[in-house]
Amino acid sequence: MHIVLFEPEIPPNTGNIARLCAGTRTRLHLVGRLGFELTDRYLKRAGLDYWEHVDWEHVADMQNLKDRFRQSRFLYFTTKSNVPYTRIDFRDDDFLVFGPESRGLPEDMLAANTDACYTIPMPGPIRSLNLSTAVGIVVYEGLRQLSDGFACHRPR
Repeated sequence: MHIVLFEPEIPPNTGNIARLCAGTRTRLHLVGRLGFELTDRYLKRAGLDYWEHVDWEHVADMQNLKDRFRQSRFLYFTTKSNVPYTRIDFRDDDFLVFGPESRGLPEDMLAANTDACYTIPMPGPIRSLNLSTAVGIVVYEGLRQLSDGFACHRPR
């Protein structure tokens, strides 16, 4: 699977997600204008010393990414959908797209992909989950579905 962060804004969130990617061997795509420098100390600190194990890239825009991976499915995560992520039958080559922390994915992107928009149900009185928490929830559900007993071991 692939994680796509569209215009991420907060370095520690991106660093935490990079760490998740290293731990799950999930590819990370940072798309568009970033709200921080890739040399940001908070980004590096959140990713700890795992950055060398992260398969990642910075892509200019979503169209560039979609053009390169035409055969893959792009799934969009938003609070503006009523379809829970648990309805997805995940595939190995899925691209899981998450928007910037302060505003989420753009309306035009969601409107162009209404049949591929999903949400994480939140019955409590909050507007949204932290980005790195949301990514973790979805990634681990995908891995649970795709692997028979996702390998639970720690490197020594």
